[in-house]
Amino acid sequence: MSNIINTEDLGEKIVDMLKTIYDPEIPVDIYELGLIYDVFVNENYDVKILMTLTTPNCPVAEVLPQEVQEKVKSIDEINEVEVEITFDPPWHQDMMSEVAKLELGFL
Repeated sequence: MSNIINTEDLGEKIVDMLKTIYDPEIPVDIYELGLIYDVFVNENYDVKILMTLTTPNCPVAEVLPQEVQEKVKSIDEINEVEVEITFDPPWHQDMMSEVAKLELGFL
């Protein structure tokens, strides 16, 4: 039996986990808000998440990346998780999914 983990399945698990994390000021998860820019998984199942916040002085700037790190690290197959915050490009409402826009009444 092979020990190889399907990275596509793992990616889906990571996305599912990210969808359980909410910006406390907006009733939409951080994935649908478009705050997750990229997720990288290497052959050691270490994960790097590139994300942003709605504003540089976001009240959850300390807590949100930590929550992302802890929740993604709780997935069995994953070893290490690094969360990098970037403001390039800055977040904009256009980055939200259709689901988020609908939820917030933008559609």
